[in-house]
Amino acid sequence: MPIAISTDSNPGTSPVTSLLLMMNMATTLFRMTVPEVLQGVTGHAARAFGNSDRHGLLAAGRPADFTVWPVQSIAELAWLPDSWRRNVLLEWSLDGALQRVTPDFDHAPRDVPHAAEPLVSGMPNLHSHAFQRAIASLTEYRASARDSFWGWRDLMYRFAARITPDDLGAIACWLYVEMLKAGYTSVCEFHYVHHAPDGTPYGHRAELAQRVVQAAADTGIGMTMLLVLYQYSGFGAQAADQRRFINTPDALLRIVEDLRRAHPEHGDLRYGVAPHSLRAVSEASLRALLEGLNALAPDAPVHIHIAEQTAEVDACVEAEGARPVRWLLDRFDVDARWCLVHATHVDAGETAALACSGAVAGLCLTTEANLGDGLFPAHDYLDAHDAFGVGSDSHIGVDWRAELRLLENTGNVSRGWVRGRPARSARARTGSCSMPIIRISRSRRRVPGSSRSCSPSTAARRSAMSTRADDAWSSKAVIAMRRACTRTIARCCRACSRMRERMQGLHP
Repeated sequence: MPIAISTDSNPGTSPVTSLLLMMNMATTLFRMTVPEVLQGVTGHAARAFGNSDRHGLLAAGRPADFTVWPVQSIAELAWLPDSWRRNVLLEWSLDGALQRVTPDFDHAPRDVPHAAEPLVSGMPNLHSHAFQRAIASLTEYRASARDSFWGWRDLMYRFAARITPDDLGAIACWLYVEMLKAGYTSVCEFHYVHHAPDGTPYGHRAELAQRVVQAAADTGIGMTMLLVLYQYSGFGAQAADQRRFINTPDALLRIVEDLRRAHPEHGDLRYGVAPHSLRAVSEASLRALLEGLNALAPDAPVHIHIAEQTAEVDACVEAEGARPVRWLLDRFDVDARWCLVHATHVDAGETAALACSGAVAGLCLTTEANLGDGLFPAHDYLDAHDAFGVGSDSHIGVDWRAELRLLENTGNVSRGWVRGRPARSARARTGSCSMPIIRISRSRRRVPGSSRSCSPSTAARRSAMSTRADDAWSSKAVIAMRRACTRTIARCCRACSRMRERMQGLHP
């Protein structure tokens, strides 16, 4: 059946007049191809109102009735892979893929739009627990004189025991819109809530993970879904009370397979695994997990929480005879596919060994500061290696600028390294390589760039940028924000309100 596309533009229910936005929504929500969308707004639309003999087609004998979309823009200052460059000409196709990036372009055509503010690539959010966004404000006061990370964790566990699939999907949708507005264009979701509250698997084993994957698709953010293996509550195979988290390696890999069938990998979606931490898995189960993953996808990313708290380090030394990072590096082939999240409490030897491994350090500075974790030895690490990324983790704040600001202000990077150039993101190791162009403004944040993602092996960096989102090919980020003004945010607000009401009884 031919499909025509229009704006409707009812001031009461759909106050949007951008046909380009409707076209982007058709590609994102209805999975229509670009040729199908173009036909929908031209030939099929003309046919719908009985004017196909005069409109909807560029052909000899027809009226010269056409629209011109800009496919070029000049950035006065842009961060390219080597350095800041001036007068950068960006040329892209209508499907949002950059065709050419030409720095020092002196003779731009007069009608080519100029971006007056600096342009940098979109940021991958290296570490996220989406459901924790809903408890951010509920943990921001001291309930006792001995509050710590472990007290926060208890509250988080009680919250995780109550969340429903609908709640999780709505909270994730809300969060991913926030990420896009802040300039994050892809996310690594460290997902460990797998089962029903009583610990039994859902009829569809990947039910909760699938809700999160769908939230990413609905909002347009690129995603690497990391399925988390959690078996124990502490070193020495201590029994875990978190029934919703617990899996065996085989059961977790079956969830990965289910997801890969239901939502196949593509440029905006990848899968990997994450042993939760060394205290939550045994050496044998970690080895079995990696062997199974290698059989499915040898290049899939592997992330792990490690050395976040001094109590964890002490327990590892007591149980295993070695500090966590040293223990992991000595027993497993940790390389560029790995991301060690936090790695806050590492000694000089571990710092040097981590740098030599090629793995990425995943720093979550707003969360680490909020929970009083400690300070990553960034100065020493960066002397030997510069592969690090940032993530918003528990989402007490959702802003990559805040993460890098904390890294600098805590004194870990005292030289002009961060001030002199943006931090290199660990995009190749996150599994989702988002490279849109976003605009930074001191007074406000706008995201006119595409959130298209590509796999690490893809050389092309995709973008669809414009000086005004309504005047050019609208991005998925813009779609997400526009949709936020309608049903998505309304639904998320209702779900978050319900969850907050439930949470009122969790505080002692």
